[in-house]
Amino acid sequence: MKGFDVAIIGGGLSGSATALNLSNKGYSVLIIEKEKFQDYKPCAGGMASVMQKFLPLDITESIESKIKNVEFRWKASDNVIADLTGESPFWIIKREKLDQLLLDKSLSNGVQIIRPFLIEKINKKNNKWEITCDNKCTYLSEFLVIADGSQSKWAGYFNLGPRNPKFANTISLRLKGLGDIPKDAVRFEFGFIKYGFAWAFPLKESLNIGLGTFINNSLLENQAINKKVIRSFGFDDFPHKTINKKLRIWNGFHRINGDKVLAVGDAASLCDPFLAEGIRPSLISSFYAAEYIDQCISGKVDDLNLYTKEINKIWGKSMAWGRRIAQVFYRFPRTGYQLGVKRKTAPKRIAQILSGEMSYEDIAKRVIRRLLTNSGT
Repeated sequence: MKGFDVAIIGGGLSGSATALNLSNKGYSVLIIEKEKFQDYKPCAGGMASVMQKFLPLDITESIESKIKNVEFRWKASDNVIADLTGESPFWIIKREKLDQLLLDKSLSNGVQIIRPFLIEKINKKNNKWEITCDNKCTYLSEFLVIADGSQSKWAGYFNLGPRNPKFANTISLRLKGLGDIPKDAVRFEFGFIKYGFAWAFPLKESLNIGLGTFINNSLLENQAINKKVIRSFGFDDFPHKTINKKLRIWNGFHRINGDKVLAVGDAASLCDPFLAEGIRPSLISSFYAAEYIDQCISGKVDDLNLYTKEINKIWGKSMAWGRRIAQVFYRFPRTGYQLGVKRKTAPKRIAQILSGEMSYEDIAKRVIRRLLTNSGT
């Protein structure tokens, strides 16, 4: 029976980043991954460049585009463009490349991964986690990290995050070519998607397209509208294969740690409830997960409770305002576009949120007051 300092359920972005941070501190780490491999990650790939500080390696080779402009449109017209300030504050990365970079570096540090295996049961015995997989092997670990994404089975099992998670429904696809999207711009398309929006993020030679709804759990079932959205990005002919995914979005302040167990990334319900950003909270939570596990093992603290407090402070506080903006904006989308996007300073503010320069809290009270007043509620 092999023993480790930390076992991580899930080998995606959050799991691999946590493994790398922990292995850099000298800890033995096991990753348990259910997928054999995944050569395409259905992710927009937008990442604030300031997130590099949470990663202990150079990720240059995973960067596909460096963004200078953010475009907003209402039903393929009524354009608004915001310039991003500073040098390359927002990157488009290819998720499969970034995840593999993190995993390869982790493995070179001595991290072990077993795949594709499912976990059958987890028990605590003598203050250690006993993890039994469907390969009939049992593994021991001092600490446990839940990093199995938006469809997490284990977050609920350990009562981490909201009891009833809230999901955004999304459709994603990757098309060859960039359509009419500039290589140094991202586009947000409002008006077509009820209670949500569509986005187009350019890679070097292809385009990541997504459509999402964020309130009332509306489904993206209208194929005619979906095709219209994709055509608005400059594609006349395109494959119909899409990936449907439910994103577990932030939905209130909740405990995301227990006794020697914590959740990171999407499994912890940290995805942005307004813009569906998931990379930034994944990297932030992975970084602090490693920090507080290290503090526990080294005896500086007695439990992981500071982890929940830290994530609630540096991420949850902003997301609480982001959720309130989303609830008003997506119920009154035309008003929201007129007052929340077309307003003179608004595009720059949204761009600053994307690049990590500003939080929702910095703008929320003014935006919500304006939207509520003009929507007649």
